[in-house]
Amino acid sequence: MPTIKRYENITITDFAAEGKCIYKSEDGVIFIDGHVAPGDVVDIEVVRRKKKLAHAVVTKFHSLSEMRTDPYCQHFEVCGGCRWQHIDYPEQLKFKQKQVQDHFERIGKIKGVDYYPIVAAKTRLFYRNKLEYTFSNYRWLTIDDMNSDEEFSRNALGYHVPKCFDRIFQVEKCHLQTDPSNAIRNALFQFAEDRGYVFYNVKTNEGMMRNVIIRTSNSGDVMVIVQFAEPQPEVIEEVMAFMKAEFTGITSLYYIINQKGNDSYQDQEAVHYAGERYIRETMEDLTFMVGPKSFYQTNSEQAYELYKIARDYAQLSDHEIVYDLYTGTGTIANFVARNAKKVIGVEYIKEAVADARKNSELNGIANTRFYAGDMKRVLNEEFVKKQGRPDVIITDPPRAGMDSSVIATILSSSPSRIVYISCNTATQARDLELLSGKYKVVRAQPVDMFPHTHHVENVALLELRD
Repeated sequence: MPTIKRYENITITDFAAEGKCIYKSEDGVIFIDGHVAPGDVVDIEVVRRKKKLAHAVVTKFHSLSEMRTDPYCQHFEVCGGCRWQHIDYPEQLKFKQKQVQDHFERIGKIKGVDYYPIVAAKTRLFYRNKLEYTFSNYRWLTIDDMNSDEEFSRNALGYHVPKCFDRIFQVEKCHLQTDPSNAIRNALFQFAEDRGYVFYNVKTNEGMMRNVIIRTSNSGDVMVIVQFAEPQPEVIEEVMAFMKAEFTGITSLYYIINQKGNDSYQDQEAVHYAGERYIRETMEDLTFMVGPKSFYQTNSEQAYELYKIARDYAQLSDHEIVYDLYTGTGTIANFVARNAKKVIGVEYIKEAVADARKNSELNGIANTRFYAGDMKRVLNEEFVKKQGRPDVIITDPPRAGMDSSVIATILSSSPSRIVYISCNTATQARDLELLSGKYKVVRAQPVDMFPHTHHVENVALLELRD
């Protein structure tokens, strides 16, 4: 048996990747799991080690950090969502700001950037406009459950327990989305439970009730999408009729029959059951129609701050050709279109491109063009020749960043400015290094889109070198 390594009365040093804390020991860096904070004095026990990196758990707290605050959510100990709610908000912002600069300098090897102070979120609770809950017939048990002599249901409707893909804990109240989100989830759970519908089992891909997605908007609209794992028309009709009758505030009601091995639904048919086909998001004098498969930034209030920064960095003066890469439903493209000669949006999801076109039409914007397809296949020399060389490129890729062929096309098209928006500053820094031979990273502006998490959005401005 290997010897268990323990450290006593050590002080947690700092935050690291993915919001974990670290302790820098004489044996190397130790990542500490759990709800700890820099400044905590603790005893730890190493649970696994790889070369100079180790992972440990806390076995005893001696004293708590001054940057701590009381968690507000009853699910804090088991939920992997708002993992930083025990940290004072100003301290959260400091670590996020530091993370951006660390990634730029360590991963991208980028110097000389003007880092602007992070844009704090004014609304720090109930800020999300989209949440997804999972049904399960194998609920995560609490200590009270395990100590109880009474029989109880193993059904649950809630979130995945971190690192346990097959365990769902029952959510009573989530502080991420405004009403009627909690009421809808709880009522749907109770209805399905009372009717005896079979909750989904992810291991066997069996069961009827699979998933529910709730979308709200700053216009007051509400969309609910219920996912079923089996095509049972009678059950589907009962559930959807209940939702329609019970919650008259639901303005858009859909269902999906998903028999795949995972919950992703972009490739599934979303069946419109009742109400409008879209919900509406507003930004300045623009209205955006958001469908069941549409991507829209999940924090509407901070999305507006993000887009204002992107528009400012683009420095448009009515005569530029702008490419908006990974355009989604065309929110950024339409947001900047009135300041440009022409905006070309490219997006992988066909339904999102259809929504982008509808949003342009809805807002009377005639100088946008949207194209659907895999970015690395669509964006090539022939495409640039046909659409015109971009003066400005705005890119907002997924967490994985941009493909090398996309970067190559950007370099060959030589726009004067690139505005790079990212939800993952590590891959953003990697891509910026690939662009740095031809472009200088001038500015970086972090935006806190997700309070009480380690995630940070960042906007970088790149200018063509002389």
